[in-house]
Amino acid sequence: MDHGTVGSAQSGRLLVEVREEGPSAVVIPAGELDHHTADLLRAPLDDLLDKGFSRLVVDCSRLEFCDSTGLNVLLGTRLRAEAAGGGVHLAGMLPVVARVFEITGAEAVFTVHDSLEAALADEPDEHHETGSEG
Repeated sequence: MDHGTVGSAQSGRLLVEVREEGPSAVVIPAGELDHHTADLLRAPLDDLLDKGFSRLVVDCSRLEFCDSTGLNVLLGTRLRAEAAGGGVHLAGMLPVVARVFEITGAEAVFTVHDSLEAALADEPDEHHETGSEG
């Protein structure tokens, strides 16, 4: 597994770190995600999808703010990832960010994990069953 930083982008208010973790790409935005900084997250997410990563884990534990523009970046990425057979997993959301997802109902369309470790432990399973009992 490559734990090194694959790439990063930054402005005064948002730093985005990207790394590969097995079949997943981990994206770690730190700071404020809004209409001024959304492209700093959109670009690396698009790059990862273009490189063939369809399972993206966004570690939100250092994300201090997210407005509707930031939410739209994540929703658009989710659609592209799902079209490629993957998905976007959100991990470690702070309460202020989680509230945005609750209010908008967006939490229902993402797989949300308590921590990055939990998201990475939930690797794709070829025999994934839906609607099964037990």
